[in-house]
Amino acid sequence: MSFFTNLFGNSEEGNSSKVAWRMLTDLGQLNELIELSHQQPVLIFKHSTRCSISRFALKTFENEYDFTAEELQPYFLDLLQYRTISNEIAHRFGVMHHSPQILMIKEGKCVYDESHDGIEVEGLKRFLG
Repeated sequence: MSFFTNLFGNSEEGNSSKVAWRMLTDLGQLNELIELSHQQPVLIFKHSTRCSISRFALKTFENEYDFTAEELQPYFLDLLQYRTISNEIAHRFGVMHHSPQILMIKEGKCVYDESHDGIEVEGLKRFLG
């Protein structure tokens, strides 16, 4: 296996993530996740499948992820395939679009967003509880 495959993963392999991602593929799901955020925090991970930086951030984040489904509900957005959803996220939550990017939604509002090398599990922990 090559160095780059070890570092960035192989897109042809099955998803071995320990994160129970819900795929964000429809604008209607935004309303659902906003409603859900009134009961528990929701995470949105916006990922560019063509960007090695985004892939590295995703893999690092997945390796560090240690939340239960009761603590945090994770959603995954392939922003190249669903750019209209990404644009609507920026509009609804008043955040600037970045890739990669994570957002934590609580009580219908974005309480935390980070991008690139700022994406880390420890940052999210301050907003849970």
